[in-house]
Amino acid sequence: MSLALMNLSLARAHLDRAAHLRTDEAALDSLFASGKVFQVHKGKFLFTQTLHWLDPALAPEGERYFLGLDGSGTGYFAINAPFAEDAAITENLQTLREVGLVATEIEIGAAVHAVALANWHDTHTHCARCGAHTYSALAGSVRKCRTDESEHYPRTDSAVIVLVRDAQNRILLGRQKVWPPKRYSNFAGFLEPGESLEACVKREVLEEAGVRISEIEYLGSQPWPFPASIMLAFTGVVENPEDARADGEEIEDLRWYSREKLTEDLESGELLVPPGISIARRMIEAWYGGSIDFPEAWR
Repeated sequence: MSLALMNLSLARAHLDRAAHLRTDEAALDSLFASGKVFQVHKGKFLFTQTLHWLDPALAPEGERYFLGLDGSGTGYFAINAPFAEDAAITENLQTLREVGLVATEIEIGAAVHAVALANWHDTHTHCARCGAHTYSALAGSVRKCRTDESEHYPRTDSAVIVLVRDAQNRILLGRQKVWPPKRYSNFAGFLEPGESLEACVKREVLEEAGVRISEIEYLGSQPWPFPASIMLAFTGVVENPEDARADGEEIEDLRWYSREKLTEDLESGELLVPPGISIARRMIEAWYGGSIDFPEAWR
């Protein structure tokens, strides 16, 4: 069964990251002076109908990250700095979750990149080798130690997410204990050291749902900087559907869904689906055969 994942909201990156410019401070300064600049802090940025672009000459002091070039050669930058304590600003501060479905491709690509970088810089202020302070370098793409000059690069945590199907093309959804009532989704988990993606897919499904899967297919990926993940989507077919059992730890309940049963539970309010910007939602919709316009749950 081939599933096409469409409109992955946070995967719409259309800037050329132009890594060769990261060592050219003069070129970056020139691009910045005439470029598109916005402010980011703690995962938030100003957004009304569009990203709030700053006059580069009036941009606040803070770490400057080079995000790339658009098709016309315009440079895009983010400044990581606290926002002023102002009601007009505070009420328009948004997150990726809130604008993921309405921002343009350029905007969301820039915002995802900026938020991911800012999250990493904010939490990696000291050298992992000697404990000394580090500083942002190479246009925000690396941090360097002030003492031993070692370089430290942003990390992205790989996580698999799996659409589990049986021979009748039903899907198996699970409910985590921490989620709101009636919220069900696909199975997911982080890649462990020395583990292949395929092995991780099998392990996570077996651990959480007690079933073994085969016919594993890769579907697509989407960055998920909450704070630093990338979701890698797969589907697979259950070999022993009769053995499906929630692990009782992370997953407290399982449900098998045909398309007809999914529609029925959505319409009755018995089922809440993942949010529209999530890859989980797009996976379910790809199997379902169309968009699902029913209430969703975030957690």
